[in-house]
Amino acid sequence: MAKHDQNTSRSNHIDGQWLPVTKKEIEHLGWDHIDVILFSGDAYIDHPSMGSAVIGRVLEAHGYNVAIVPQPNWRDDLRDFKKLGKPRLFFGVSAGAMDSMVNHYTANRRRRSDDAYTPDGRAGARPDYPTIVYSKILKELWPDVPIVAGGIEASLRRLAHYDYWQDKLRPSIMDDAPVDIITYGMGELATITIADALSNGAKISDLKDIPQTVVRCSIDDMPTATGDTDVVMHSYEECIASKRSHAENFRNIEIESNKWHGRTMWQPTGNYVVKVNPMNPPMTSEQIDASFDLPYTRLPHPKYKNKRIPAYEMIRHSVNMHRGCFGGCAFCTISAHQGKFIASRSKQSIMREVKQVVNMTDFKGYISDLGGPSANMYGMHGHDLERCSKCTRPSCLHPKPCSNLNNDHSKLLDIYHTVDALPQVKKSFIGSGVRYDLSMHKSGDPAIDKVNAQYNEELIRFHVSGRLKVAPEHTSDEVLNMMRKPSFDLFRKFKTIFDRVNAKYNLKQQLIPYFISSHPGCHEMDMAELAVITRELDFHLEQVQDFTPTPMTVSTEVFYTGLHPYTLQPVFTPHTKEEKLAQRRYFFWYDKKYKREITQALRRLHRPDLIKKIYPKG
Repeated sequence: MAKHDQNTSRSNHIDGQWLPVTKKEIEHLGWDHIDVILFSGDAYIDHPSMGSAVIGRVLEAHGYNVAIVPQPNWRDDLRDFKKLGKPRLFFGVSAGAMDSMVNHYTANRRRRSDDAYTPDGRAGARPDYPTIVYSKILKELWPDVPIVAGGIEASLRRLAHYDYWQDKLRPSIMDDAPVDIITYGMGELATITIADALSNGAKISDLKDIPQTVVRCSIDDMPTATGDTDVVMHSYEECIASKRSHAENFRNIEIESNKWHGRTMWQPTGNYVVKVNPMNPPMTSEQIDASFDLPYTRLPHPKYKNKRIPAYEMIRHSVNMHRGCFGGCAFCTISAHQGKFIASRSKQSIMREVKQVVNMTDFKGYISDLGGPSANMYGMHGHDLERCSKCTRPSCLHPKPCSNLNNDHSKLLDIYHTVDALPQVKKSFIGSGVRYDLSMHKSGDPAIDKVNAQYNEELIRFHVSGRLKVAPEHTSDEVLNMMRKPSFDLFRKFKTIFDRVNAKYNLKQQLIPYFISSHPGCHEMDMAELAVITRELDFHLEQVQDFTPTPMTVSTEVFYTGLHPYTLQPVFTPHTKEEKLAQRRYFFWYDKKYKREITQALRRLHRPDLIKKIYPKG
């Protein structure tokens, strides 16, 4: 059966209507079949920031009939998995916008009491590892229907990975989940390619070479050695036997995932091999516009009437302007999922969405965020894209900004000015994280440096909702180097700019720094010195966290293997609960209940001089 004509979806779609979630809604649309049914661990919010909504709308725009089953009940008679029957093409499965284990558990492995992606923030609406649970149920009920997995959980567990909550190395999620294919990263292009192929008569088992997908292959299909187009990695079994082998693998995984033109990765696992096809090149503005310009209602489905979904509250009046991040922070998964190259929307597309936001009935004049994975990377890339296409650096900013990087913030300022000129907009805020090392970097071009200085001033003057959150992450340069973050001296310089602008315009805004404890390379003494420094700067820290190992980051691999993947040298990392708590309490030196413990610890560390600095009054 050939792919539907794209005009078909227009006849089946009514503006202001959600994708159907019930049999009744499907009957109302007059469909005689469903092409794709998407199962998601999140509530259904029809918004361009929500993965299932995006994939559903993209498929719809290409002529397919798509239904969504949000947060199906996996503990009853499985009626949610049966109610819509089977689709013509495939089931799509996603754990949601977060890895389920990060969603469910704290850094201390304690069960969380809420879930931001569930109505009323209620916990327990999804299982641990929904990708595995949902796909097993669907394959048992409908063994002949292909299953396509996507989303953060499947994407970041596409190869052997350390699972902090099970405290062991796990194989590719394909080993546990009976899915036929995984789309990793931003999945629009891969998903449409799969749908078109299946609609034109291909078998799912034939789809082995689609970019940005993961498949199982026969061991016989694997190349015999690494070459220009392929990387043959240590097997899962070798990685179980040798942490060094796993560390060596990760270096290849990160490099290939951040290339413009990556190689195919192969990892033997048991009696088959996991094949990871290279990522697509960065989306063009036309491609990313086409995704964002679809007819989203921008609202939760009416089934959630009178229920508050915390994640939606954060994004309801926000606009995402680009994808990707070239910061390459060692503890962050953005580049592993979205890639390091920036895919920016056109100004016209952004303004169309802004106008949708300002016309919402509950809009009060405030855009909550004009941002992205990193707020100030919009429109940025290398001066020479040919150099970018051959680059293997995981970060364009560390250990120092790339000489080829064009950090001109003028396109951002133009967006801000155009948005703020709308009569309905009282103020637009920048709620995403700002990379001050990017905006403060001296480019060597006086015109660009002047624009960037203007950006910093306008950011602080016009786009802060009383509190500007930035992420120095630590005060120790050794720890920061391990994190791939700039020296703390740069934060001090940014704070000077922040204080100057506040004084100049008589503002009373706060600078709120984020910090991490127990990161690989961080010793207790580093945290003690962090307490001294932040006290001297008059910060009573509140935005802090204990390092949580998540799949597919450099920091996680160091935590698990004890080795840095790029040097294979040993790195100290706090592991025990006692070590982690000993580090964390230094954040809260100002809390009387920690004073005695901190004082005793500093005596044990033979640093009574720091006691006097933290507690000068004794």
